[in-house]
Amino acid sequence: MPTFAYTARTTAGEKTDGTIEAPDRRSALTALERRGMVPVSVREGGGASSSRSPKSGTRTRGKGKAPKAPPRAGRKAKTEPQSFNITFGKKKKMAMREVLTFTRELGDLINSGMTLGNALNSLSRRKTNPVQDEIIAGLRDEIIKGASLSDALGGHRETFSNLYISMVRAGEASGEVPEALERLAQHYERIMAAREKVIGALTYPLIVMIVGFITIIFTMTFVIPKFSKVFAELGATLPLPTRMMIGFSSFLLAWGWLVAILVVVGVIAFNRWIRTESGELWWHRQLLRMPIAHRIITSNAYAQFARTLSALLNNGVPVLQALSIVENTMGNQVIAREIHEARERVTDGSTISKPLAAGKVFPQLLTDMLAVGEESGDMAGALGHIAKRYDDDLDRNVKILTTVLEPIMILGIAVGVGFVAISMLMAVFELTSGLNI
Repeated sequence: MPTFAYTARTTAGEKTDGTIEAPDRRSALTALERRGMVPVSVREGGGASSSRSPKSGTRTRGKGKAPKAPPRAGRKAKTEPQSFNITFGKKKKMAMREVLTFTRELGDLINSGMTLGNALNSLSRRKTNPVQDEIIAGLRDEIIKGASLSDALGGHRETFSNLYISMVRAGEASGEVPEALERLAQHYERIMAAREKVIGALTYPLIVMIVGFITIIFTMTFVIPKFSKVFAELGATLPLPTRMMIGFSSFLLAWGWLVAILVVVGVIAFNRWIRTESGELWWHRQLLRMPIAHRIITSNAYAQFARTLSALLNNGVPVLQALSIVENTMGNQVIAREIHEARERVTDGSTISKPLAAGKVFPQLLTDMLAVGEESGDMAGALGHIAKRYDDDLDRNVKILTTVLEPIMILGIAVGVGFVAISMLMAVFELTSGLNI
């Protein structure tokens, strides 16, 4: 019978090495799992120096509880593979798409009958990227030591949000962890879909703006200076638009570096300020006042509010706790503060439509639909309809933005380039008219 060398972790979290006889690798894995060990690696072939246990059919180094194998002479002890990562002081975290993939795969493995520890162990060995592998391996180790999945996730809050942890904890309480993971996967898919809609809508106008800006700068710094030398040699009186363009070009050539530095410093300072509590609140308030753009922001926020709250209520999270979690998931601080104040106004612990309506931030349609759900006892269902309603609004507003923004930006670039061209042509016509006289 073939012999397989294995590395596994015990229920105490200790690593152990040994060999086991089994017909094939799958049988070896099954035998290890039956003994309460989580396999880390199992490969065919084992050393003859191991002592065989007469009853178990496995070979272990030592007696009783299997300790870590000491390093052999002339050979370094086996260690976990290390990767060289430069994080510049930032905590390691998984991207949202990686969290979505992890959630989907973990739910599928558990639904297929695999235990949580073995599912995490399987995911940690896929070698997708060092950060993700390290986080999943850490979750596996915590599960092996006896921690719950929600507690293990709590050690990686940079990756897993309060929403994620709370839904998993609720799933553990109800015995429906796979269902909770499925709802989380759907939630992240919708968030990513909404984000990609907005990014896709702004990509083309942004490219047009960048290309137009580069064209104007190139014209000002390379083309106009050559014309200005020719005009200066001819000594003719230039039209006002031409003099303006030449003056602006001379200013850029002389002080363009200073302007660039001031712009960069200003952008960095503004970016840091809006990350402060007062600056972020001011900026988010201004975003809600922008034409067209505020519709996209509010539609996305209302859809996310309804979808997140619905997912939490479906998982059995209490209303007040759910509102607190939703508040932390809002991207706009004005809306988040309104949710916080509405939570403070809730008196009976279940009716939230009136407290939300009192703040005048949430639209009446949303609060009315929520009130109907409260009266019928199906608040989660009403929130699902609200999310769909504002998802449709988001699609429509994104299309309106692209329809309006593209021609406006193209027209703006055309006006800038056209003004430069007309200014030069007016000077040329003026000079040729003087030469004909």
